[in-house]
Amino acid sequence: MVEGHALRRVSNPRPDPADPIIDIPSTPPAKQQPLLQSAATSTSSSAATTSGFILSWYFSNIGVLLLNKYLLSIYGYRFPIFLTAIHMLSCSLYSFAAVRWLRLVQPQCISSQRQFMKIAFLSSIFCLSVVCGNTSLRYIPVSFNQAIGATTPFFTAAFALLITFRTEPAMVYISLLPVVLGIVVASNSEPLFHPFGFMVCLASTAGRALKSVVQGLLLTSEAEKLNSMNLLLYMAPIAATILFPLSLWYEPGVVNVTLANVQADPKFGLLLLANGTVAYLVNLTNFLVTRHTSALTLQVLGNAKAAVAAFVSVLIFKNPVTTTGVVGFGITVSGVVLYSEAKKRSKVSSSS
Repeated sequence: MVEGHALRRVSNPRPDPADPIIDIPSTPPAKQQPLLQSAATSTSSSAATTSGFILSWYFSNIGVLLLNKYLLSIYGYRFPIFLTAIHMLSCSLYSFAAVRWLRLVQPQCISSQRQFMKIAFLSSIFCLSVVCGNTSLRYIPVSFNQAIGATTPFFTAAFALLITFRTEPAMVYISLLPVVLGIVVASNSEPLFHPFGFMVCLASTAGRALKSVVQGLLLTSEAEKLNSMNLLLYMAPIAATILFPLSLWYEPGVVNVTLANVQADPKFGLLLLANGTVAYLVNLTNFLVTRHTSALTLQVLGNAKAAVAAFVSVLIFKNPVTTTGVVGFGITVSGVVLYSEAKKRSKVSSSS
């Protein structure tokens, strides 16, 4: 009896408190394993989708710049207003298809005549900005155009102060000093500097900043807020309605010249179609990147886009650049990065 009792104790010993306890993870049941695999696949698929949108955004932004420069400067199609009107017509048609037919976003309606007048006012500012930007490409290279465009934060802060009387922390304004200094350095050393091209490019940059400030000021109520795709759906037809008559008045003979170019060179018609399509893709991919990442990510990507577009344009069009000009562009981009960081910190401190 004693032996049997001893054997029973050895066969099922009690754990010694001094012994270490090893935690062995349990193997998930067979039914859960496919769920884990599908989650990993979904994550990688989402990352691939976001990367695809970012690449598309880069290609469309740089592509429309290069196409505009080729048509307006290299090809000799000297009608920037009519070209912008084609952009707006393309955006109108593609936006209608994307929002009303494909339902890429939930359609939003204009709720009042007052809201329509606000959108019409934004369209006028939008026309000014895009026409001036396209006009500048007739006179200055894409690289210099992008350097000037990088000063948008300076104009945004200035208009916000003048229109809304909203002040920013001192560090935000200090960070804008390199933005201005860089463009001064780049302008003084630009081999292909053109006074009129420089002025209209500045006007384009200021118009872009003014639109963002006015849009935030006008469409503030929940009933009036529109996402960028629906806003483009309403702005583009208004802009086209403004631009086509303006082009016929300010650019006489544009229709005859355009038709003659298409008949003489069918590739020209394809270039116009591609130009209008890519112009819409800029807005579409802008919306998709913002929706899948954030507005801050888009801002960071925009800073890099300016440098990439300038580099690619120099490779394609072979326009001369100077070391001082490159340094000035770098100072401006560095200032924009500092401005973004200062704005982010000011928002964090104000929210806390």
